[in-house]
Amino acid sequence: MLRAMSPPTASDDLCAIARRWLDCFARHDLDGLLALYAEDAVHTSPKIRARHPETGCVLRGRPALRAWWADAFARLPGLGYELTALTADDRQVFMEYGRRAPGEPDLPVAEVLEVVDGLIVASRVYHG
Repeated sequence: MLRAMSPPTASDDLCAIARRWLDCFARHDLDGLLALYAEDAVHTSPKIRARHPETGCVLRGRPALRAWWADAFARLPGLGYELTALTADDRQVFMEYGRRAPGEPDLPVAEVLEVVDGLIVASRVYHG
């Protein structure tokens, strides 16, 4: 007996966005990564506070995100994330992953992507 497949849900769509995000990041595909974000998206991370304390740990807009990730990819060519968990509701997706960078200790990370109309409008990174 064949069973009908359930239609994709909003949470499925958001999980797909998160998987595209992780794929772009793994390939260091800056244009692909930025295409997932709204033009005026906001990104927060403790790493931003550490490297650019004047920002208050907040980056605003695609140009700031481009500069941030271009610098990270240039400084840490071996930077990568290993997904450990992914869950979503109808407006945000939660990613847990291990951050790996040569010469640095591995770091467990949680990141939330808020999505509106198929684009990330805010991303928040949490780690120790």
